[in-house]
Amino acid sequence: MEAAHPSVSGADPSVPGADPSVPGATSSASGATLSVESPQQMQELGRRLAKILRPGDLVMLTGELGAGKTTLTRGLGEGLGVRGAVTSPTFVIARVHPSLVGGPALVHVDAYRLGGGLDEMEDLDLDVSLPESVVVVEWGDGKVEELTDDRLHLLIHRVTGDTDDDRRTVVLRGVGARWAEEDLALV
Repeated sequence: MEAAHPSVSGADPSVPGADPSVPGATSSASGATLSVESPQQMQELGRRLAKILRPGDLVMLTGELGAGKTTLTRGLGEGLGVRGAVTSPTFVIARVHPSLVGGPALVHVDAYRLGGGLDEMEDLDLDVSLPESVVVVEWGDGKVEELTDDRLHLLIHRVTGDTDDDRRTVVLRGVGARWAEEDLALV
């Protein structure tokens, strides 16, 4: 059974171009807000997002522990057709998943344990990998923005506290010329 697609939800003024005065307006060429109801839908969102990614794309994932960053990245890996199980790289910092289908490799980075900015990230040679790979960085805020003027930032909100609620709100925001004309609501 195919997982249901994430749905575009109400206008979010934090998304560039979202016009709250237009009923149902939730997206622009550079942003969208999506509702995700389950881990399966989060993984499906990753598979769908992979269809618009290309070599040189930097994807930043932000959200609380357990928000679904690695689950989304697992879907990206499936959509990109890469080798190896996509798991959290927390203790190895970065994993490279080569393409099995002639597309870009997936470089999956967990910057949670890295305290510094780009200085610590330089040891990972992300600037070398970026032109021919899709680089996904969890916890990258304030650490990787200098790698490129163009990036896709996903902010994943979840209900916090003692709950088994799987619902998430995912805010997609494209930064730079690469994302200026990409309609992220179509993901």
